Amino acid sequence: MLNLWTFIFLCFLHLSSFNVVLGGVGDSLVSENPFTPKASVIRYWNKEIRREITKTHFLLSKVSPLTAVDSASFSKLAAQNDLASHLRSFCSSAKLFCFPDLSPSLEKHPKDERFPVYSNMNFSNYGTDRLAGVDSFKNYSEDSNIVVDSFHRYSRDSTGHKEQFANYASEGNVVDQNFHSYAASATGGSGNFNNYNREVNNPNLRFSSYGDDSNGHGQTFTQYTENANAGNGQSFSSYGKNGNGVPNEFSSYGKGANVIGSGFSGYGEAANGANDSFTSYGFDSNAPQNTFKSYGDGGNAAVNTFSSYRDQSNVGDDSFQSYAKNSNGEKVDFSNYGQSFNEGTDKFTGYGQGAVVQSIGFKIYGRNSTFKDYAKKEGIVFGRYNNGSSSETAQVKGGSSAVNKWVEPGKFFREKLLKQGTVMPMPDIKDKMPVRSFLPRTIVSKLPFSSSKFGELKRIFHAGDNSTLETVMLDALKECERAPSPGETKRCVGSAEDMIDFATSVLGRNVEVRTTENVKGSKENIKIGSVKGINGGKVTKSVSCHQSLYPYLLYYCHSVPEVRVYEADILDPKSLEKINHGVAICHLDTSSWSSNHGAFLALGSGPGRIEVCHWIFENDMTWTISDS
Repeated sequence: MLNLWTFIFLCFLHLSSFNVVLGGVGDSLVSENPFTPKASVIRYWNKEIRREITKTHFLLSKVSPLTAVDSASFSKLAAQNDLASHLRSFCSSAKLFCFPDLSPSLEKHPKDERFPVYSNMNFSNYGTDRLAGVDSFKNYSEDSNIVVDSFHRYSRDSTGHKEQFANYASEGNVVDQNFHSYAASATGGSGNFNNYNREVNNPNLRFSSYGDDSNGHGQTFTQYTENANAGNGQSFSSYGKNGNGVPNEFSSYGKGANVIGSGFSGYGEAANGANDSFTSYGFDSNAPQNTFKSYGDGGNAAVNTFSSYRDQSNVGDDSFQSYAKNSNGEKVDFSNYGQSFNEGTDKFTGYGQGAVVQSIGFKIYGRNSTFKDYAKKEGIVFGRYNNGSSSETAQVKGGSSAVNKWVEPGKFFREKLLKQGTVMPMPDIKDKMPVRSFLPRTIVSKLPFSSSKFGELKRIFHAGDNSTLETVMLDALKECERAPSPGETKRCVGSAEDMIDFATSVLGRNVEVRTTENVKGSKENIKIGSVKGINGGKVTKSVSCHQSLYPYLLYYCHSVPEVRVYEADILDPKSLEKINHGVAICHLDTSSWSSNHGAFLALGSGPGRIEVCHWIFENDMTWTISDS
């Protein structure tokens, strides 16, 4: 006679051997094991929503690919708080966004090396005591989705040794690099970071204890983080401390970048004869954030030059705190500094405090700066200090072109353009996020999702202190936990079932979800074909869902009142061939939007004065009450 557990197991095998038809997608049938996450979502959809799932195959494509057995196994591990010890297999099976666990490298590199193709390495003791020679990192981690590199004890005590980083991690998505104890006590030689992290997303580059106690080992940063997007940016901590005659050049640094921050803390501390030049730094960038704290403190006969710094950028903030404190004979020149289109903020606190025989020159210096306890002594010279208004500077810099240069053409548009025959630019609607999947509700419901339990979340997903993954997770939690805007209802969802619940709670059960069909037409001119207004083109409300960067697929969903939603055929303007089917949403009430919103930069006007429309980007979606 079979015992109970054997009987249950045989029943499970019997049931799982059948593929059952659960719904149609397009012209084919979806056959699923009834215990898979996808089958569960289809059943939930059929239970909660009064229409077939046939038109929402793009939503099903985001459902967890876990098998029935893996789903049950990982759900049990989550309940036991033991997912962290199985993270690698969990991430792989569930198609999540996880960082590789780097272990110390035991590789030895006694001779010159060329790394044409290399990625995700931990150089724990590289180039120590090297005499002369050149190491070249070319096309390193090129075009990778996740780049995690660590250089620990690199070129320590070397003599005349050069390091060249060319085409390093360009066009990567989510970059985390740590240079720790790099070139310590090195004599001579140099490092060159050229075309480094170009067009990357979410860069987090840390230079800690870099070049300490070195003698004449200079660094050049050229075309560094050019056109990069968001992220912590760069952190220079205890860089060049106690160095002697160390020249550092930052040229074309952060050019065209979008919201990138740099932190210089304890940089060049107690250095002798340091020479740092910032040329074309933050040029043509958007909202750069730079913090100089205890920079060059105790330095002797150092020279710091800021030339063409933050020129033609849009706003941005620089903070100089306790800069060159107790230094001797330090010279700092600010030339053509902060000539931004729109006002930024420069704060100087305790700058040059306790310094001896210091020379500070401001020549062609931007406006809106604060000088507090600023080196109350002679030696500060102001050449041409521009204290004019934003409008005056904008006219000097090119008038109206300054208004919309920071917003991609076509990203926002007026409702009147949504008519047949209109030719207009389409922005880049491609999804830049790493590919991920939802988690089954049986798993995600067992995982903490709160900043109060952030330590536990870091443990589960192996997020190191000060790592990019830590920042990514914390940013997502902050956005999800912030109070809703006036009139907004919001929720972050990590499973398809949770998204369905939120959408139906706002709109009812007779709903439909839409997204733009593909990405054709991106960054090109398009022609509008036939246009259909959803719900007869009447004012309605919708639930829009936008991706947030997180280990599993996470959407920020929020109710959007007073909108009109449209579907439109998108045509090639030359051949008139249909290339896409777009979904656009027009926000009729913009009264609660910030006056600095990109829509008003692009279109003019201000909050509450105009409606603003935009396309639904790839993998984003909008829910509305169904037309039928």
